[in-house]
Amino acid sequence: MKPSTPSNPKPPRWATTLLDWLGDPNTVEEVQGDLLELYAYWVKTVGERKADWRYVLSALKLLRPLDKRKKAESNPFFLHPVMVRNYFKIAFRNLVKHKGYSGINMGGLAVGMAVALLTGLWIYDELSFNRYHQHYDRIARVMQNQVVNGELHTSQSLPYPFIQELKSNYSSPFKHIVTSTHPDDHILTAGETKLSKRGQFMEAEAPEMLTLKMVKGTWAGLQDPQSILLSASTAKALFGDADPINKPVKINTDWLVKVTGVYEDLPQNTQFHDAQFLASWEYFVAHNRYMREKKWDNHALLIYVEIQPNTDFDKATATIKDSELNVIRHLESMKEEAVTRPQMWLHPMRDWHLYSDFKNGVVGKGPVQYVWMVGLIGFFVLLLACINFMNLSTARSEKRAKEVGIRKTVGSRRSQLVGQFFSESLLVVFLSFLIALLLATVSLSWFNNLAAKQMTIPWANGYFWLFCLGFIGITGFLAGSYPALYLTSFQPIQVLKGGGLARLQRGRSASIPRQILVVTQFTVSIALIISTLVVYRQIQFAKNRPVGYARDGLLLVPMQSADFYGKTALLRNELKNTGVVSEVAESQSPITGVWSSNEGFSWKGMPPGLSERFATLTVSPEYAETVGWQFIDGRNFSKELASDSAGFVINETAAKLLGFRQPVGEFVRWKSQWMTNNVEKQFRILGVVKDMVMESPFKPIKPTVFFLFGSPNWINIKIRPGADAGNALAHIEAVFKKLIPAAPFEYKFADEEYDAKFRAEERIGKLATFFAVLAVFISCLGLFGLASFVAEQRTKEIGVRKVMGASVLNLWRLLSKDFVVLVLLAFGIATPVAAYFLSSWLQQYDYRTELSWWIFAASGVGALVITLLTVSFQSIKAALMNPVKSLRSE
Repeated sequence: MKPSTPSNPKPPRWATTLLDWLGDPNTVEEVQGDLLELYAYWVKTVGERKADWRYVLSALKLLRPLDKRKKAESNPFFLHPVMVRNYFKIAFRNLVKHKGYSGINMGGLAVGMAVALLTGLWIYDELSFNRYHQHYDRIARVMQNQVVNGELHTSQSLPYPFIQELKSNYSSPFKHIVTSTHPDDHILTAGETKLSKRGQFMEAEAPEMLTLKMVKGTWAGLQDPQSILLSASTAKALFGDADPINKPVKINTDWLVKVTGVYEDLPQNTQFHDAQFLASWEYFVAHNRYMREKKWDNHALLIYVEIQPNTDFDKATATIKDSELNVIRHLESMKEEAVTRPQMWLHPMRDWHLYSDFKNGVVGKGPVQYVWMVGLIGFFVLLLACINFMNLSTARSEKRAKEVGIRKTVGSRRSQLVGQFFSESLLVVFLSFLIALLLATVSLSWFNNLAAKQMTIPWANGYFWLFCLGFIGITGFLAGSYPALYLTSFQPIQVLKGGGLARLQRGRSASIPRQILVVTQFTVSIALIISTLVVYRQIQFAKNRPVGYARDGLLLVPMQSADFYGKTALLRNELKNTGVVSEVAESQSPITGVWSSNEGFSWKGMPPGLSERFATLTVSPEYAETVGWQFIDGRNFSKELASDSAGFVINETAAKLLGFRQPVGEFVRWKSQWMTNNVEKQFRILGVVKDMVMESPFKPIKPTVFFLFGSPNWINIKIRPGADAGNALAHIEAVFKKLIPAAPFEYKFADEEYDAKFRAEERIGKLATFFAVLAVFISCLGLFGLASFVAEQRTKEIGVRKVMGASVLNLWRLLSKDFVVLVLLAFGIATPVAAYFLSSWLQQYDYRTELSWWIFAASGVGALVITLLTVSFQSIKAALMNPVKSLRSE
C-alpha cells in the first residue's frame, strides 16, 4: 500500500544543499514552485523513499541549463548568436547610412589587402622555387672554392675528369651523380621546321633525379646515347599534333638524334624552366673533340647529385672534401702550379635561387633580401590601410560616443560593445577583402609582367582559403582594435552630461595615439619615396657608366652549327654589299658576356705568388671597327702582319695589373690549354683599349686580353648609322638564308642585351614606385580622416574665431600647422632609417651611386606638399562654414 502524500512535501536537506551548490540561491528560488510540484509528483508516483533521488535527478536536468546560462552570461566575452546577428545588422546599416565614409574606409583597406595578397603570392612563388622536383630537398650541385690572391672565389664550373673521380671514389653518399653542360641555345630541326631552343646535354639519370613528369616515354629515354627528350611545347612546335616518339631531330643541323620522350613544360619557378630539351651527355662528348681530351684545366661542366635518403648534405660534403687532394695531384702531374687549391662542396637545390650570390666564399644577400623587402613593404602597406581605418573610425567618435554612452546606461557591458565594434570591423574587412580579391585578380597579369612571374590565384587550394580566413581575422582585429578599445572606454555620465567628447578630449594626451598613427604612416611613406629615388638613381648611375664600345646598331648572331664556319669572309662581303652594314667581325663570345677566363699568365716584374685570372677573348681583326674600340695606346690587329697572331690587345684594367709604364711592346707569357701540348708561349702587347663593360655594369671590369687564334662562335654585325633597323634586318636575314639556309636566322641586339642586365634592379625600382604611390595614397586617406576629426572637434572654436574676425587664411594655418609638425617628425624618423638600410643595400654593388642630401630633401618636401594638399580640403571647408550653424547649440 502506497504511503499517503504529504500535503506540504519538502525536499530533504541534503537535496536542497546539493541544489544550492549547483546553482545560486536566486536560481533555486526562481524554480522553487516547479521543484515542489515535481517532488510531490514523485512522492505520489513512487513513494517518499524513492522520490528523493528521482527528485534530485529531475532537479539537475532542470537547473543545469539555467546554471550554464548564468555562467555564460557572467562571462565578459559571452556573445549570444542573436546579439552577434544584430551587431552585423547594425554595422551594415551604418555602412549604408554613411556611404562616403564607408567607401573611403573600404577602398583604403581593399587596396592595402590587395597589395598584401599580391606580395604574398610573390613571396610564396620565391620560397617555393624548385619544389616542382619531388626530391628537391636532396638534390644539390657540386661547387668549388678556389683561393686566388687571398680571395675565395666560388664557381659551379668543374674540370671534366672530376666526374670520374667522384663516381669512382666518392659515390657512397649519392643516389644519383649527373654530369651536364651549361644551358645554351641550339638549333632543333624536324623536317622543314627549324627552331632555336635552350637545352642541356645531361647524363641518363637526370630525368629521374629531376622527377620530370613524362607525357610520352619514360625517364629511361636518355639511356640511348642518340636520343633527345623534348618539352611538351617544343614537341608541339616541331611536330604539331603528330606523335613525336622515335621521330628524327637534328641538333645544330648536323647532330642526328631521335625523340625518346616528351615531358611536361617546367614551371617558371624552377631553375630548369628554360630547358626546352634534354639530350644525351655521351652524344655531346662524342661530337666535341675538346671534351674528349678530358683536361683537368677545362672547367666547362656542371655536376648535379642526389644524396641518399639516410644522409645529409654536411656528411656528403665531408665525404667529397678529400677529392681536392686528388685534383691537386692531377694538376701537379701536368706540371701545373696548384696555387688555386680547389675545395669541393655541395650547394643544396633549396638554396639555388635565394642563396647563390657568393662573395669571398660567403653567401651574400642576393635575391633573399628582396623577399624580405617585398614582404616588409606588403606588411607596411597593409598596416597603413589599417591605420587609415582607425583614423577614420576615431574621426567619427563624436557620434558613436553618444551611442556608447546610451548603451552603457541601459546595461550593456564593455565586452559587448567591444564585440560590436569588432563585428563592424570584421564586416568592413570582409567586404574589403572581396574588393581586394577582385583588384588582385584584375591586376595579377600586370603584376606578373612587372615581377617577371607566372603567378595564379590558387582558387582550388584549401590552404589558400584558410590563409584568407586567418588574414581577414588578423586584419579585422588589427584594424578594429584601437576603435573598439578607445570608443568603449568612455564613461556614459561624462559623454551624456553635456559637451560630448569635448570634456573627454581636453589635454594633449588625448590626441597622442592618433598623432602616432599619422607619424607612422608618413614615416613609412617617406622611407618608400626615398628608396624609390635611390633605386632609380643607382640604375641610372650604372646605365650612364661608359661601356667602352658602341652598342647602338650592333647585331650579335650566334654560330649555332657547323654551317657557319668557313663562311665568314663570304658573309662579310655579302653583308657589306647590301649597303646597310658597315663592318662584320667574329668573336668567341658576345660583347655582353665573358665566357672564358684563364690563369697561367706571367710577365716581367710580376709579384711573387700572384695568380690572376684574365678574361680571354678570341676576335678577328675587324672586331675593333665593328664594336668601336677606343684605343688609349698602340694599335689594332693587322691582317697584313703575320706576327700579330702572337699579339695581345689588352684593356685598361689589364694594363694597370701588369704594371708597365709603357705596356705597348712589352711581352706576356701564357701557359694554358689554348697552347699546343700546354707549352708556354710569349705574346707581345700591341695596343691598350678602354675598359668595356661586358658583364654586370655594377661590378668591376675584369682584366681582359684579346687575341686572334682560337675558335670564334659569334658574328658581330654593325648596322650603318642612319640605316632603318627594320629594313637592315630584312637585308641581313636574306643574306643569311642565302648562304646558310639550314640554320634559322637568330640574332640579338647588343643594346637590348646590355639593358637586360638592369632588369632585376628595374623590377625592384618599379615595385618600390608602385608601393610608394599606394602608401602615399593610403596615408593621405588616413590624413584626411584625422583632418576630418580635428575639424569636427574644433567646429565651435572655428565659429567663435570667425565671429571674432579670423580670416580663412588664419584658420587654414591654424588647422594645418599641427599636421606639418607631424610630417616633419615623420621625415626626421624616416631619413636615418632609410639611409641606414639603403646604404647597406648599395654595399652589394662595387659600382654604386652615393646617397645625396637632395634625395632626402626632395622626399620631405614632396611629403609636405602632399600633406598640405590633403589637409587643405578639410581645413578650408571648416573655415568657410557658417558660424551660425556651428554655434547654434550654444
